[in-house]
Amino acid sequence: MKLDQYSLLKEKLNSDKYSSIFILVDDNTDKFCLDIFKEKSGVKRFNKIIIKSGEENKNIESCLLIWDKLNEFNADRKSLLINLGGGVLTDIGGFCASTYLRGISFINIPTTLLGMVDAAHGGKTGIDFKLLKNQIGVFKDPLEVVLDSEYLKTLSKDEFINGYAEVFKHSLLTDNPDLDFNSLIKKDFYKDVDFIISKYSEIKNEVVKSDKFESNNRKILNLGHTIGHAIESYSFMSNSINELKHGEAIIVGLITELYISHKQLSFPLSDLENIKTELLKHYKVISFSDNDVNQIYDLMIFDKKNEGSRINFVLLEAIGRPVVDKEINRELFIDSFKYYNNSL
Repeated sequence: MKLDQYSLLKEKLNSDKYSSIFILVDDNTDKFCLDIFKEKSGVKRFNKIIIKSGEENKNIESCLLIWDKLNEFNADRKSLLINLGGGVLTDIGGFCASTYLRGISFINIPTTLLGMVDAAHGGKTGIDFKLLKNQIGVFKDPLEVVLDSEYLKTLSKDEFINGYAEVFKHSLLTDNPDLDFNSLIKKDFYKDVDFIISKYSEIKNEVVKSDKFESNNRKILNLGHTIGHAIESYSFMSNSINELKHGEAIIVGLITELYISHKQLSFPLSDLENIKTELLKHYKVISFSDNDVNQIYDLMIFDKKNEGSRINFVLLEAIGRPVVDKEINRELFIDSFKYYNNSL
């Protein structure tokens, strides 16, 4: 974390540029992170808005609460919303800011590793709709994203590791040998976290710069997410598996989609086996029945990358060589879960 980020932020927050300042928190970041932010930013005049934490609250009801509070405190087009939280909160906060009065400014202060390396960047904002991931949203960039690893000290070990799913994904997309998967797993995930936050968020930002509205190259950031998002949504609908964190679902998505990559694009089996072994050192193996797998397949029709009834995948030819818009059949999809389930 560079001190000048907070120095610049202090100038903005204590200037006359904004008519009012709002800080959006959830019940966790209100308790564990807000005091840290207040001390470091020097913010003095603000109104606080609190929502419930968790993916299940990333919905229109939470938006209504946020918009209602903005109205109650007389927010106008010169107001600023600061989103202090993980990926769920920066997604929903960005969406509410982007749509309130046709758009007010917002700043993201991610407090989770997932948010720091992925969710808080790139200008995607949105909410879930009927438990389907990110079905409603807009592209809108935050004024800035402040990265401060001190907030990670407030996380449990499970929540910290949850964020590494997106780091692993980024490491599979880069052809930089100093940052690729084989290099990443040699790092100390705790001691090297500042380096990891800096470098792996840059990977995403460079991709976004080349294709802001996801017409082509930005699609590669969805590696592991076509299956992963469907699994995550299914976990909230189903009684047969427990609700999953985003990272847990994405790890299953990465393993299954790399298996599909092996079958369709000859992704090296040795790399597939090595990646699977490394990932499952950090994440529990989830048991999927045949019925689970078939229902997950049906949920993929709602993926945003699809064209009509065609389900589009991001696959890998090799580490650092992604290929977009690949279609697969149901049989190969089912086989990928058989490969994953063999880990049990």
